[in-house]
Amino acid sequence: MDNGFSSIVSNHLKGVGRLFYLHPLKETTYERHEDVPNFFRQSWPYFLIFMILEHIVLRLKGRTGIRLNDGITGISHGIFQECGRLAWRGAESYLYTWIYTNYRIFELPWDNTLTWYAAAIGVDFCYYWMHRACHEVHILWAQHQVHHTSEDFNMGVGIRQSVAQGWFGFIFYLPLALAIPPAQFVMHHQFSYLYMFWIHTEAIKSLGPLEYILNTPSHHRVHHGSNKYCLDVNYGGVLIIWDRIFGTFRPEIDKMHIVYGLIYNQPSFNPLYLQSFYTGYVVEKFKRFNTWGDKLRAIFWGPSWEPGTARLGDEEQKLDIEIREKYDVCLPTWCNLYLVTHYAVVFYGFFDLTDRYMGMTPISVLIFVFYIIASLTIIGMMFDNSKYAPILEVLRCSALAFLTRSVASTNPALGTSLQIFYVLSAMFWCLHTLKLLEIKNRSKME
Repeated sequence: MDNGFSSIVSNHLKGVGRLFYLHPLKETTYERHEDVPNFFRQSWPYFLIFMILEHIVLRLKGRTGIRLNDGITGISHGIFQECGRLAWRGAESYLYTWIYTNYRIFELPWDNTLTWYAAAIGVDFCYYWMHRACHEVHILWAQHQVHHTSEDFNMGVGIRQSVAQGWFGFIFYLPLALAIPPAQFVMHHQFSYLYMFWIHTEAIKSLGPLEYILNTPSHHRVHHGSNKYCLDVNYGGVLIIWDRIFGTFRPEIDKMHIVYGLIYNQPSFNPLYLQSFYTGYVVEKFKRFNTWGDKLRAIFWGPSWEPGTARLGDEEQKLDIEIREKYDVCLPTWCNLYLVTHYAVVFYGFFDLTDRYMGMTPISVLIFVFYIIASLTIIGMMFDNSKYAPILEVLRCSALAFLTRSVASTNPALGTSLQIFYVLSAMFWCLHTLKLLEIKNRSKME
C-alpha cells in the first residue's frame, strides 16, 4: 500500500513539474516519437486544479477571479484544438519524421543530454519566430487571435488555443528536423506549451531575477494587453532572452492598468465563432483592394497595414485602449447549473474519445468530434443568451437522446441515464421555446 501510494504521489508531482519544465532527463528521453506520451492530454486534470486554485487566490485578494462563461469558453478552445489533433492524427509529426529521415544534416544521439538541451532551446527559438509571425502576418494573426479574445488574463487563457494555428504554425519548427531527433522535438514541443499555461495569471506579480531569463506572468501580461505600449512585444515561450536579443522586449509598467483582449474585441462566448470570425475579415480586406499587390499585402503584411503605410502599419494610427467595459451576460443560476452539467457530460465524452480514438475508424472519430464541437458551440451560444440557442439545444438533445441508444447496448445503466437526461433537457427547452414564441406572437397581436 505504501509503495502504491508513494507511486501515485510521485506521478502527480512529476505531472505538476511538467508544467514548469521540470522533468528527470532520463525519464523524458525517447528513441521513437511514437513512444512519447501525450503529456498535454495527461495534464488536463492539473490545468483544472490550477485554475481552481488561481480562482481561490484571486478571490482572497479581492479580485474577480475566473468568470464562469469566460473560463468555460477558454477550456472549449482547448478541447477544439485537441479535437483538431485527433482528426489530423499526428500528421505534423509524421512530416517532421519524414524530413528527419531523408534530409537530416547532423546525426545527434537521441539519448544524449546535450541533444535534450539543444532540442529545448531549438524548439523555444522556433516558437519565438512562429509567435512573432502570428502577430505580424495578417492571415496567421487571423488564426492566433483566438488566444487573445479573452478580456481576462488567467490560466484559462493558457488553454485558449487556435485549431488552425497548430497546423500552420508547425511549419516554423520543420528546420529543426535537419538535426533534432523527432522524439526529442515532439516531447519539447509539448513541454513548451505546458510551461506557457501557468504564466497566464495575475496572481503572481514577479519572479525576481528569473525575469531576466524566463518568460513570466509579468512579461506575458504585457503581451496580452490592448494598450498601445503592449502591442507586438514579448513573443517568447519559455525564454524571454529572444525578445531581449531581437528588440521586442517590453517590461510591465507598475500601476499601469492593462486592458486585455483584442483591440476590436468580439462580444461572444461562442468558441466556433471566435475561432473563425477573423478569417472572414481578412477575406473582406483582400476584396477591398483593386491591385494584386495590395491584395497580397492585405494577407501577408501586418494586421494594421493600409496602403501607404509600413509593413506593420502606421504607429500613430494605432488605437490606445486604456479602459473598456468587459463583455458579460448574466444568466440565472439555474441556467448556469444546466450549462455546467451538460458541459461536464461533453467533457467526459471528450476524454472517452481521447482514450479510444486509435481503435476507432476515421469516420467514427469525425462524428464524435462533430458532436463535441456542436455541443460546445451551442453551450457558448447559450452563454451569449443567443435567440437561436434554445431551439438548437432542443435539436442537440433530441439527437443525442436517439444516439445514446447505442450506449445502452453496451452499458445499459449509463445509456438509459443519458437518454433520460437528454429527453428531459429537450422537453424543457422545447417548452421554453414555445413560451418565447407565444410571447412574441402576443406582442405582435397587441
